[in-house]
Amino acid sequence: MAKAAQSDDLKAAFEKHLKETEGHVSRLEKVFKLIDAAPKGKKCEAIEGIIEEGAEIMKEFKGAPALDAGLVSAAQAVEHYEIARYGTLKRWAEQLDLNEATRLLDATLTEEKNTDETLTELADSMINEQAQAAE
Repeated sequence: MAKAAQSDDLKAAFEKHLKETEGHVSRLEKVFKLIDAAPKGKKCEAIEGIIEEGAEIMKEFKGAPALDAGLVSAAQAVEHYEIARYGTLKRWAEQLDLNEATRLLDATLTEEKNTDETLTELADSMINEQAQAAE
């Protein structure tokens, strides 16, 4: 999505979040160690569908003023899914009195919420207006 974005600010937001995602993985690995479990990947049909929608937006709106608005929409769908999942995991960790896991999951949850807010601000400040003006 960063490569497809036309706005430099949107590209920067995507690239920043990509770096944060590496930290998310590291934190999750620490959480798994805390609960003495091995992390395993599992295919998620919901996230696969959201990613597919993003790919369709990139293809359909390539070069169009509405592309960045579509990218924000797709990225926020991913963020909202992640916010829901990390929020649930944090609550479970709290209920199990896993304080370090709670702290790690909260750090990731905060970053996901911040990314969502950044995307909203970008959309509100310029991206949606540019897409609408081109109509």
